[in-house]
Amino acid sequence: MDVKTQQYKKLTETPIPRLVIQLGIPTTISMLVTSVYNMADTFFVGTYGTSASGAIGVVFGLMAIIQAFGFMFGQGAGVISSRALGAKDIKTASQYSSTGFFLALLCGIVMTVFGLIFLEPLMYLLGSTPTILPHAKSYALFILLAAPFMCSSCVLNNVLRFEGKAAFSMVGLSSGGLLNIFLDWVLMCKFHLGAAGAGIATAISQAASFCILLSVFIRKKTSGRLSVFNISYKWSTIWRICTTGFPALVRQGTTSLATMLLNFCAHAYGDAAVSAMSIVNRICFFTFATALGIGQGFQPVCSFNYGAKKYGRVIKAFLFTFAVGEILLGSAAIIGFQFSSSLIALFRNDPEVIKIGTLALSAQFVGQLFQPAAVCSNMMFQGVGKAGIATFLSMLRNGLFFIPILLILYFTHGLLGVQISQAISDILTTAVAVPFSIVFIKKLSQLQKTEDSMPK
Repeated sequence: MDVKTQQYKKLTETPIPRLVIQLGIPTTISMLVTSVYNMADTFFVGTYGTSASGAIGVVFGLMAIIQAFGFMFGQGAGVISSRALGAKDIKTASQYSSTGFFLALLCGIVMTVFGLIFLEPLMYLLGSTPTILPHAKSYALFILLAAPFMCSSCVLNNVLRFEGKAAFSMVGLSSGGLLNIFLDWVLMCKFHLGAAGAGIATAISQAASFCILLSVFIRKKTSGRLSVFNISYKWSTIWRICTTGFPALVRQGTTSLATMLLNFCAHAYGDAAVSAMSIVNRICFFTFATALGIGQGFQPVCSFNYGAKKYGRVIKAFLFTFAVGEILLGSAAIIGFQFSSSLIALFRNDPEVIKIGTLALSAQFVGQLFQPAAVCSNMMFQGVGKAGIATFLSMLRNGLFFIPILLILYFTHGLLGVQISQAISDILTTAVAVPFSIVFIKKLSQLQKTEDSMPK
């Protein structure tokens, strides 16, 4: 049995719990390592003062923009190639993977050029204050230089993940993450480079991850092939990648917009508020990464089996992923709720930062209890190519709900509104997402009955 046939049998015949866990654990490890090195940036930069700590929150918005386009091309190419592989169409899978990769590389170069030209106004746009600005510019300079690596690595990572080769993705992302943590320590503790040191460490680690991920394709360890000769210049191909991946762009793009508005609202209460909300977001992403990693293990199972017309496996994978996500996030939320103030103090031992951050972190832990259902719903619709519904659901958490809630509560309740707006948005997002999933699961069940009734 050849490798491609083995991979097909693995994704369509392995028991769902074992398959989702097998694919989810490497992705979870990757997500956790990525989150840890983000928190390492926050920790080390925080030793240079509250203003320096606030720069992390400002530049996080920039990184979200870069990753938004990377995820659009990556998940667009990954979803389509995975469904093609499920239908045993290797040529189409290679074409979409290659086109998505080179589109992301070009997009990253464009962002580097324009970002460097408009660096200072960009930092103010992302919510910087005059005192945070020097630190934010130093950090963002190197993030922009690494944009081509960051953007195209998202494609490599997603294509590997959607092929069911999450272990290769884990090695690439985790190696870069561990290198980032080491370089943070060296450049900031030994060479005292401040925020610039964090930026250099991130840029080098992103380049290292890119090289490791690309080597998997060069060594032909994948079912699809990455090559300039496989690029499609048809607008229909590019359009399909963009529309399929658009929910990821919306999800990441609204994250960036939400971060920018959050910084602006917190800005009215000083650098301590900006720093506190930045720390809260990093901590919450760490706890959320466990559930998100398992969810990303579900996505290739969903896409591949949908392409193979094994709809019952899609339903089982959705329900299993939701249950595991709820257990993991629920446990993390309960534990984190008890130690909110200690967690904030770990990153910035400033009484004002701790006071503001503790309430915000406690509220967000409550909101996290509602996230698994919404995340699984979004991933399922994107995985099966329902781009319209997936895009709508992607817009809810950090866009259609969060932005108006943040602005309304900011003007009516001041700082308290800034602290609790995300939790309220999480609850409302889940309330909207669940009915969509219920209706679609019923439809999948009917499709499976039709498949079972057809002569073999």
